[in-house]
Order: sequence, then structure tokens, then C-alpha cells
Amino acid sequence: MNKYNDCPLTFTMKIIGGKWRLPILWAIHKQEVIRYNELKRQIEGITNMMLTQSLKELESYGLLIRKQYPEIPPRVEYMLSEDGKTLIPSLKQLAEWGKLMQQKITQSQAPF
Repeated sequence: MNKYNDCPLTFTMKIIGGKWRLPILWAIHKQEVIRYNELKRQIEGITNMMLTQSLKELESYGLLIRKQYPEIPPRVEYMLSEDGKTLIPSLKQLAEWGKLMQQKITQSQAPF
């Protein structure tokens, strides 16, 4: 039995966990269709190797669509698949939760 079959949250984190996957998904979501270099510019600190690896992994899970055009120089675009798009409402809820927690923690650390 696969260890991820028991817990859907663990399985989810296997797919979208890691330092770069959520920023990549969010950046693609904001642009709808984005080219590699533009994506790299939007994700501060990511290396070419990590971006390429993360894109391949997200594509292998069916969250991204990679479209390569037969041109010289090559042009490659990325977009969210239908499954990838279903993540966006959850990511928005997480962002809202994060904003509330950030405010709460900031306020509790304010000097009196």
C-alpha cells in the first residue's frame, strides 16, 4: 500500500509542497499563459535548474500544460491545466488565512 493513500493532505503536499511549486503555480495563474523567462523573472531567487525541475514535476502531476512551438528560437509557454485551475480557490483561501495570521502576529509583537 502506498503511504500517500491513507492521508489526502499528505498526498496533496507531495504534489504541491516544496519551496517553489506554489509560487510557480501562482505566477502562472496570474498571467494565464507565461513563457519560461518571464516566469523566472517573477519568482525571485529560483535557479534555472530548480525552475526546470519544478515545471517538469508539476507537468507530470497534470497541473501544468507545456506548449512548445516549432520556431527558431524555440518558444515554450506554460499554462495551468484544468486540474491546476481547481487549486486556485484553495490557494486564495490559504493566502487570506496567511494575511490574517500575519496581521495577528504583527499586532501581538507591537511594542506598547
